[in-house]
Amino acid sequence: MRVLVVEDNRNLVANLFDYFESRGYVLDAAPDGPTGLHLALSHDYDAIVLDWGLPRMDGREVLRQLRDSGADVPVLMLTARDELPDKIAGFRAGADDYLTKPFELPELEVRLEALAARAGGRSRSKVLQVADLRLDLTTLEVTRDGRTLHLYPACRKLLEVLMQSSPAAVTRERLEHALWGDSPPDGDMLRSHIYELRRSVDGPFPVKLIQTLPRVGYRLAEVSASSPVKEGDHDRG
Repeated sequence: MRVLVVEDNRNLVANLFDYFESRGYVLDAAPDGPTGLHLALSHDYDAIVLDWGLPRMDGREVLRQLRDSGADVPVLMLTARDELPDKIAGFRAGADDYLTKPFELPELEVRLEALAARAGGRSRSKVLQVADLRLDLTTLEVTRDGRTLHLYPACRKLLEVLMQSSPAAVTRERLEHALWGDSPPDGDMLRSHIYELRRSVDGPFPVKLIQTLPRVGYRLAEVSASSPVKEGDHDRG
């Protein structure tokens, strides 16, 4: 199960990752409302754990905008507010479940499983494919020509964005936002991640898929004989 955790308490997030990843869950995290909303709208999740009191945009506003977009992903509202009017406000904003802090991790797990089951999350399997490259969005397994590729999380996210857009170009700005939201790091870290992604996706294979588009960004596509990639495109980020 793939879960997005939108929570600004780093200790709590660390505990959630330790607990759920040891049980086979795949977790993403966002420390504030806008970043959480962006991830929720950009990726497929089986469920979202959403804190009420978030920086920059509170949980109810995130949920309202998420529902206004048409997204029906199950959302569990997580908050210290335990009064009935607060719970009602959370459900009216579009929450599917409501859990107050402090809580026990096994209870959160059971609630997430129930939400995903009702939404059909257990049976959902979405696969992106470009040429012989496949990315399973449920298990996050990446294979090419039947061979399993082991990618760092940042590289896997870049690959997902490139595959979803293929064969169209993806700007550097969009890729940076996918990794770091509105706060990209200093230096050209994107180039380093693209380099690592190429090593895994293209390095062992004769047909190269990741292409550099100077002054634009990148794209992932099978190159036809009529549109060869210029020599050196696979070595530069």
